[in-house]
Amino acid sequence: MKHLIIYAHPVQESFNHRICQTVQQTLEKSGHTVAVRDLYALNFDPVLSEQEMADCYAGEAPKEEVLKEQQYILDADSLIFIYPIWWAGMPAILKGYIDRVFSYGFAYAYNEDGQLIRMLTDKHSLIINTHGSSAAHYDQIGMTDGLRVTAGAGILEFVGTQPVGHLLFGDMDDASEAQKEQIIEQIKTELSAMFATDDSAS
Repeated sequence: MKHLIIYAHPVQESFNHRICQTVQQTLEKSGHTVAVRDLYALNFDPVLSEQEMADCYAGEAPKEEVLKEQQYILDADSLIFIYPIWWAGMPAILKGYIDRVFSYGFAYAYNEDGQLIRMLTDKHSLIINTHGSSAAHYDQIGMTDGLRVTAGAGILEFVGTQPVGHLLFGDMDDASEAQKEQIIEQIKTELSAMFATDDSAS
């Protein structure tokens, strides 16, 4: 199985980076193929220009950097998003990636009757998030459910992917090394349950 990790955190020493490495290594040890697109390391331009938007709806070919990212998506069986929650949402660079790469005619379209055509129906999707707030507080105010709905139903299900999970880890500002290690082990366990060993590579 081919996985594409779309990763967004600017700090290489961050816990998110550790999560990204864990996901990649765990899947590869199980025989899967993994590609990683580190948006900050790539210096990905998140700005969707007026001309680019017009070209998209006119059916023109996107820019080369967008075509490259779209090919990574086409080649993958699953899309794994790893990012922190900032200001109740994803980092701006990732939002811009979705704006530009999950474009009309590639990720979705509408037929003559105005009905939605989901174009990434052959993909699985997984989201892994961290945030510094109390997990209990996020649950209480509806933020946890809101994050799952906006990123899950609002984006990934909208384009047709089949969600296999959305892992949210809170209280990270005060998390001890032991607690972080528990999260790492949980992620390994979850991945094993979501994606069986790929024997096709052997």
